[in-house]
Amino acid sequence: MRIVIRSMLEQVRTGSGATAMTVSEEMASTTVSVARKRLWNQKQLFVSSLFNMILLLNVSYCKGSRLKFGRCGEGIKIGVLIGVGAFLVAAVSLVCYFTRRRANWLRKQVRAKHILQEAAGNNSVPFYPYKEIERATDFFSEKNRLGTGAFGTVYAGNLHNDEWVAIKKIKYRDTNSIDQVMNEIKLLSSVSHPNLVRLLGCCVEEGEQILVYEFMPNGTLSQHLQRERGGVLSWTVRLTIATETANAIAYLHSAIDPPIYHRDIKSSNILLDYNFQSKVADFGLSRIGMTETSHISTAPQGTPGYVDPQYHQNFHLSDKSDVYSFGVVLVEIITAMKVVDFARARSEINLAALAVDRIRRGLVDEIIDPYLEPHRDAWTLYSVHKVAELAFRCLAFHSDMRPTMMEVAEELEHIRRSGWTTMEETIYMASPAVSACSSPRNRSQKSMNSVHFERAGQESEAFSVVPLEEVRESSPVSVHVAWLSGPSSPSTNSLLGNVVQ
Repeated sequence: MRIVIRSMLEQVRTGSGATAMTVSEEMASTTVSVARKRLWNQKQLFVSSLFNMILLLNVSYCKGSRLKFGRCGEGIKIGVLIGVGAFLVAAVSLVCYFTRRRANWLRKQVRAKHILQEAAGNNSVPFYPYKEIERATDFFSEKNRLGTGAFGTVYAGNLHNDEWVAIKKIKYRDTNSIDQVMNEIKLLSSVSHPNLVRLLGCCVEEGEQILVYEFMPNGTLSQHLQRERGGVLSWTVRLTIATETANAIAYLHSAIDPPIYHRDIKSSNILLDYNFQSKVADFGLSRIGMTETSHISTAPQGTPGYVDPQYHQNFHLSDKSDVYSFGVVLVEIITAMKVVDFARARSEINLAALAVDRIRRGLVDEIIDPYLEPHRDAWTLYSVHKVAELAFRCLAFHSDMRPTMMEVAEELEHIRRSGWTTMEETIYMASPAVSACSSPRNRSQKSMNSVHFERAGQESEAFSVVPLEEVRESSPVSVHVAWLSGPSSPSTNSLLGNVVQ
């Protein structure tokens, strides 16, 4: 009898330990179906151990009481009945619990698909099987990882049709994350603009929530401004990117009802395609604006250096908050400086504060990106100053003093078109007898001003980026920093060479 009791105790002890260990392991598991089966086995083991414990207690009681066998036998019978009853109650409870959990899970899946189809309208958002997503990303290989954002990790993926895409795997999969995913999908599928990143599909299987976007091979504006991709964007290309981005944001503010506020505009959320056309990305933090008010109460959002200063006073973000953030991007385009840099003087750590001070004192030339110096001409200098003045207005402390994004987009378009007029006048006044383009200055101007037309014709991107070595040879800067490449956006990074051949 002692041997039997000892074996029962050992079963209870090892069973409980195995249960705890298995539960700990399941917390790290990513497969919902497998976790559910193992959890069921754990519950069965626990109930079995509980039943054996009840029998053990009854046997111990009979032995300690030193009563006659008949009386002890009755105690065992009572213990067996109690154990069987407890087992049945626990089993029924577990069946009800897991049935309810599965019903809720299935209800969420149906609800997710219903919302997707409703949001997409006639153009249904494609649903990709989870296995296909795994194959596309080489089972979410580290070499395919492009970066990590606030809501998840982005991987480069190659679908069955040899189309490269950006696959965003949502980080959190709690009960509220499905609403965040559905919100982002509804937003992306309801807008249509050439300068907004396009949603290609999604996956809501195996407990995972995955979004599939179009792939942006030329990285982010931030990477180019920080020389992380081996070249320098000319001023004309920078101005074109700024104009396209402003048009996209103005579209979200004015052409959508109710309006959409991005809430996290920054240079690392401005992606560049094969032709260096800008694409505004990352709507994970955006919300649909409320029609009855001009601003929305929110939790802390945004990126340091880009956040509207009034947000720290009233904790509200509005369309004018996007205007402020875009003003910081304009300053980045002019200066190519870091938005927050503790290597600068204390009063100039924040780039917006530094720029406002220089622009107010008429010292814009001090903060212009030195790599633009070899290509600076009269029109470039004029347009840089005009963009700086616009950025100054966008960075006004009081939101009602800032322009709307529609006004910003119109002014940038006017500045850009003034460059076309200058080039057309130069070509018109040129004579075969007078080589007006023979000087280095005019050659530079012609090359830079022709960028827009070359890109519009889908020509080579070489016209869009000035090689870094060429700039260094003619640049007055004497110290050349070895810029290291690193991911600055969840959309793409310099590791694409390891992924896309």
